Amino acid sequence: MTVAVDGPAPGQPQLLRSADTPLGRARVARGWSQDKAVRALVLLADAWGWQVASEASLKVQLSRWEHGGSRPNETYRVLLCSLYRATPNELGFDRAPQSTKGLRDRISDLEALVENLTAALLAQGVQA
Repeated sequence: MTVAVDGPAPGQPQLLRSADTPLGRARVARGWSQDKAVRALVLLADAWGWQVASEASLKVQLSRWEHGGSRPNETYRVLLCSLYRATPNELGFDRAPQSTKGLRDRISDLEALVENLTAALLAQGVQA
């Protein structure tokens, strides 16, 4: 079976991507781009009579929230939970940010792991 196409082939639709976080996965699971999610946030806030940032600002914020660069405040957490029909825990909002000490401990653990792996590779004659 062959298919004939008149005219140039259309461009492939852009694949949806997000950070591998609960918030990012929730958006992609609905098939929404960041633009669509931002528009939905603005419309929901308007329907509730809530004031939110501009769409341009929200798009930057949504990216930061999805990548863990910052956490949404209570207003946006409520909006996002309602928008995605999810609990705060499902969107990763109940997870407390790690302390500086906790991060230092993780870095130390990772450094030790790298040193151990490097030593093991050298012992097997593999150049690191």
